[in-house]
Amino acid sequence: PDDECIIGGLALRLLRECGWDIRNVAVTQGSNRARQAERWTELQAACAFMGFGLIQTAPNGLEKVTPKCRAEEPAVWAPMVGRIADILRAEAPAAIFVPHAADWNGTHIGTPHLVMDALATLGPDFRTTILETEYWGQMTRPNLMVEIGESDLTDLVSGVSFHAGEVRRNPFHLLLPAWMQDNVRRGSELVGGQGGAAPDFGFATLYRRCQWRQGAVVEIQQGGLNLGLKDRPDSLFPA
Repeated sequence: PDDECIIGGLALRLLRECGWDIRNVAVTQGSNRARQAERWTELQAACAFMGFGLIQTAPNGLEKVTPKCRAEEPAVWAPMVGRIADILRAEAPAAIFVPHAADWNGTHIGTPHLVMDALATLGPDFRTTILETEYWGQMTRPNLMVEIGESDLTDLVSGVSFHAGEVRRNPFHLLLPAWMQDNVRRGSELVGGQGGAAPDFGFATLYRRCQWRQGAVVEIQQGGLNLGLKDRPDSLFPA
């Protein structure tokens, strides 16, 4: 909960500009059990505001989605992998947004392992685009910078604000514009290339784009790519 708005700039553009059906899979409902029901209610409101569909993984979300659980508690981990695999099989997504594997937060680190383990059970014919995301820990090799317009940014900030319990303790929704401005600074070099000209962006979100094909992660682009407001976001996805 709340990541769907924080890193969801490209998802929102796909919805609004290309008519894509965006579904948020609530892998967890937070680590604070006393807040899990409330966080689900907040998440429902946020997704309704954004226009995103919502899928619940378990009545209170999955728990122990961490590398430690994966390594030490296979009997707990395996059913969670099965649940995600069932969702992916049913939805057959053209793209999956997932935190990168060094995104600092324990659940953010555990979630890509969960998704990759689930993908590995779906057979060699399953194909999708993977978009790694960042928030708590920066990616070292983003390869995609997506411009976010002021109207979409305003709605992303508003969407995060529905997670009232979280922003009361840390008003990070108010810092989202500054974070996106800093993404432009970083992306100018990390995506555009060292010493390259900065794009004419005010705000952006960084991703790493690759593809799941033949049971493995495959690189699908050479170098970095900037997607401006004049570019169609669905051009990022191979047929």
